[in-house]
Amino acid sequence: MVEHFIAAAEAAADAAGAVIRPLFRSRLLVEAKGDSSPVTEADREAERTIRALLAARFPDHGQLGEEFGATGTDAEYVWVIDPIDGTRAFVTGRPLFGTLIGLLHRGRPVLGLIDQPATGERWIGAEGQPLRFRGPLGGTPGCRPCPALSDAELSCTSPSMFTAAEAPRVAAVQQAARRVTWGGDCYGYGLLALGLVDVVVESDLKPWDWVPLQPVIEAAGGRLTDWSGAPLTLDGPGQVIAVGDAALLPEVVRLLAG
Repeated sequence: MVEHFIAAAEAAADAAGAVIRPLFRSRLLVEAKGDSSPVTEADREAERTIRALLAARFPDHGQLGEEFGATGTDAEYVWVIDPIDGTRAFVTGRPLFGTLIGLLHRGRPVLGLIDQPATGERWIGAEGQPLRFRGPLGGTPGCRPCPALSDAELSCTSPSMFTAAEAPRVAAVQQAARRVTWGGDCYGYGLLALGLVDVVVESDLKPWDWVPLQPVIEAAGGRLTDWSGAPLTLDGPGQVIAVGDAALLPEVVRLLAG
């Protein structure tokens, strides 16, 4: 059954990529959503494409997406979709965005896919299976050992995602890490799953931002939790820690606790 789900997720990502690639670095209309994040023709059409393909294959499954909301979320299986995670990177021509497709089984993430349609890289994580990765730029699937935060590469999309109360706690993690790199959205988590980044700390992530990432990170040998080290929940505040080496988690949790 899991291979059937993986094949569908890959087909949906292929179809979305065919929508996204012609629009990347092209002149397109950018509108403002209520949260002021950019929405483009590519976001909407890519999500429509993904939804239609998954609905045709699994009419009894629910869907939850960034652009078009929730349908059938009381179903046993629910697909979670972010057509372009990192729209700001997309509209400014940076290939650090990605298409995210996840699958929940009774509320638990069991399948996740990160696709970078511009670079041709794809990460697939499925429960009980090692990470699958392919791409022309190289990289070996699997997190690397890094038990000390002082040796760790830390990645985060933007300092603006943190509230005034959160920022000092995140700064403590930054100061303890070897180095901090800003920018990346889902791509940073993909790099962690290749053993090139060790820690990601972010906040205000929605379910479509993190559900597809969790199976990828876990299939690579890492952990994805909330800021207390507990499992993430769909109705939580979206405070996320990803670590490649589980030995890093206690120190990161302690620093984020303030």
